[in-house]
Amino acid sequence: MQRIVRYWIGLAMLALSFAAQAQQPIIYPARGQSWERQQTDTAECHSWAQQTTGVNPVALAEQMANSPPPPQQQGQMLRGAAGGALFGTLIGGAAGGHWGEGAGIGALVGTMGSGMRMRREQQQMAAQQQGMQQQASSQLATYNRAVAACMTGRGYTVE
Repeated sequence: MQRIVRYWIGLAMLALSFAAQAQQPIIYPARGQSWERQQTDTAECHSWAQQTTGVNPVALAEQMANSPPPPQQQGQMLRGAAGGALFGTLIGGAAGGHWGEGAGIGALVGTMGSGMRMRREQQQMAAQQQGMQQQASSQLATYNRAVAACMTGRGYTVE
């Protein structure tokens, strides 16, 4: 289970880094600005975009990287099997002394129920992670649009 969570977090971070690279504007000095001038303008536009949008791309990346993994639940299948076996034993005993059959069926049903619950929880974690990644991508797109607007206003061609 812990490997799956780490996998999803790593996958989300990889997707976010690709999204960040794909969304970054390409800037060309259309009015013959020097490389040094372009560097200064770019830094100033990044600062302006951060103030205007309230998005800090570095903090956003750190937040995604440092988001705590969901709590791990150890032994859930075993507890499900044990609880099912106990319940099945009681029902089997009440139904004519079939203690062993009731315990076996109960353990099977309890294990299956625990497995379904674990899959549902994993799907919820994946959906939550995807939602966080989409929100971060949207914020990053807004930030990059602001940088592009600033650079365009300073005479650069932005794609």
